[in-house]
Amino acid sequence: MELIFLLVFFPVAHSVKHSLKYFLTESSGLQTFPEFVAVSIVDGVRVGYCDSNNKKAEPRQAWVRELIEDSPELMQWHIQACIDAHQDLKALREDLKLHFNQTGGVHIFQEMSGCEWDDETGKVSGYQEFGYDGEDFVSLDLKTQTWVYTKHSTSFIEGWERDKARLEYNSNVLINIYPKWLKKFVNYGRSSLLRTDRPSVSLLQKTPSSPVSCHATGFYPDRAMMFWRKDGEELDEDVDRGEILPNHDGTFQMRADLNISSVSPEDWRRYDCVFQLSGVKEDIITKLDQAEIRTNRVPPSEFPAAAVIGVVVGLLLLLLCISGLFIWRRNNNGFRPANTSDSSPPDAFLSQ
Repeated sequence: MELIFLLVFFPVAHSVKHSLKYFLTESSGLQTFPEFVAVSIVDGVRVGYCDSNNKKAEPRQAWVRELIEDSPELMQWHIQACIDAHQDLKALREDLKLHFNQTGGVHIFQEMSGCEWDDETGKVSGYQEFGYDGEDFVSLDLKTQTWVYTKHSTSFIEGWERDKARLEYNSNVLINIYPKWLKKFVNYGRSSLLRTDRPSVSLLQKTPSSPVSCHATGFYPDRAMMFWRKDGEELDEDVDRGEILPNHDGTFQMRADLNISSVSPEDWRRYDCVFQLSGVKEDIITKLDQAEIRTNRVPPSEFPAAAVIGVVVGLLLLLLCISGLFIWRRNNNGFRPANTSDSSPPDAFLSQ
C-alpha cells in the first residue's frame, strides 16, 4: 500500500523552481501496513517508492527507468538510502517509545526532506524536518547549522547539537546530493514535468441558495491559482478556496466557491472566475452566468408531473386488477357455505 502525498507551491514571477521531496514513515502497531515506507516526488510527480517489505527502490515513471539505465549509481544510492533510513528511523522510533514510556499502540515517526532549485538563478535551498505521532518534533536550520527543537524533543535529542558529523552529512545531502539528483530528474523528465495541460472550467451549484463553485479539472502542473473577481478586483470575502487535488490520470483539480446570498441577480454580470496556470500567459475567465451553471437539481417548471401522475394511476389500476382476481378466485374455488347440521362437531370429538 503506497502513500500519496501532495504539496503545492506557487512559482515566483520570471522564475521556474523545481523541487525534490522525500517522505519517510516508520511505524509500529500497524498490522496491514509496511513498517517503513518512502516516497520520492519531483515537481509534484511521484517518481520512486520503497518499503520494508520489498527492500528495493522502484521507479514510478517511464522516464525514471530510462534515467537509472543511464545512471545506475542513482538507483544504487536510493536502494542504500532506503535501507539506511529504515534502520535509522526504526532505532529513533524505539528510542522515542522508551523515552516517553510507550509500550504499545500505534506510533509513527516521519521525516520530510528535500531541496528546491531555481533553474534560472541557480539558487538552491534544502530542508529536513521530523515528526512524531502527528506533531512537529525537530527541524534542521541550514543557515545556522543547528537543530530547531520543539517542547516534545528538547529532552530527547539535546545531544544532536554535539554530533557535528551528523550535521555535516545532512547538510551535504541537502545542498549537494539532492540538487544533483534533482537536475538529472528534470533533464530526463522535461517533456513530462514541464508540459502544460489547460483545464476545463465549469460553474457548479447544488441548490439555488448554495455557493457557486468554479471548478477546474485536468490541468498540469499543480502550480495554479483560482479566484473570483468583482468589477475586475479580486475578492477575499465570501470566497472559499479549495486545495489543489490530484486526479487519477496525473492531472489536477481545484475549486473556488462564491457565496451569492447577498448578490442580486442584476449584479451577477459583475462577477467572474479567473484561473491562472504556471507557464500559460492567457487566463481562463468564466463569467458568473445562470445559464452556464451546471446542477443536478430539477427546476419546478421542468418537473415531470404528468409522468408521476401516470405512474400513480398505473399503480392504482394494477391494485384494482389484483383485488378483482383475488375475489374471482375465492368465489370460484368450489367452497360453499356450510349447513347448520354440518357445522356441528362429530360425535367422535365429543366423546373423547
